[in-house]
Amino acid sequence: MNILHISDLHFGPRHWEGDDQVLLEKINSYDADIVINTGDNTTDGLETEYINAGRFLKAIKCRNVISTIGNHDKRNMRSHELFRKYICNSEIVTIPESTRTKKKHLFLNREITKVRDNFTDVNHLTQIEVDRKRVLVISVDSNELYSDNGFVEKEVLNAVSKQINQIEYDLLLLLTHYSILGTDECPLKNSAVLIDFVHKHKIGYVFCGHTHDLELMRTTDLYKQHSFNHFRCGSLSSCNIENDDNMFVFYENLGDDHMRLHLIRIFQKEGEINFKEEIVF
Repeated sequence: MNILHISDLHFGPRHWEGDDQVLLEKINSYDADIVINTGDNTTDGLETEYINAGRFLKAIKCRNVISTIGNHDKRNMRSHELFRKYICNSEIVTIPESTRTKKKHLFLNREITKVRDNFTDVNHLTQIEVDRKRVLVISVDSNELYSDNGFVEKEVLNAVSKQINQIEYDLLLLLTHYSILGTDECPLKNSAVLIDFVHKHKIGYVFCGHTHDLELMRTTDLYKQHSFNHFRCGSLSSCNIENDDNMFVFYENLGDDHMRLHLIRIFQKEGEINFKEEIVF
């Protein structure tokens, strides 16, 4: 099974001035069974930005393009509606409004807002069969509305767990915007809750974005006797990056003994785009 990982497109003021068509041709040159997109499709969560991001993602020639939402995508009260309209229309996992929660703005006040759906979290499950292997991709919304810090709601994770337990699968993948292991100035505030979720379901691969930095890690909890791989991708097409952090990652034969990880860095200068590929292992 081959997976291509992109993140942080930032359509809007932070989207690069490079040629998106050239970038798409490069992405489409890889034989991916699944393309995963770990958030920040937009800069300010505006509808025009969502339209452009959606158009780009639909031009990727892969049957299975799965996206999660990022903190920049949740900067207005219609963000969850726009994400489902233009990026990913999967059925989301909900919880009762009467359930006690800690996540800010998880439910919008219907008496004040005129949005169609007042539940702002976008969590969804996608089942895919690849080479007779049943793959279940879990997308967890680790963002709070109007905030650059991350937060996951434990009651939502409990609802996701119930759905996972009703599905037969061979491999679990987790997509989330924030790193659950790394730290930065705008972190996932309660990452331990999501780490417990990973151990509970024996998830082997976690994919994220957010910081625009590459991070490839494997961690083991010696007490719980569970290891997982944690892959954080840099930005795909952001203009405000340092060094060479515009990139995407291609995981060839994911989960097999012959797995290979290809890192493709993107350099844009004076109207020209160049790619440099490195086989990490």
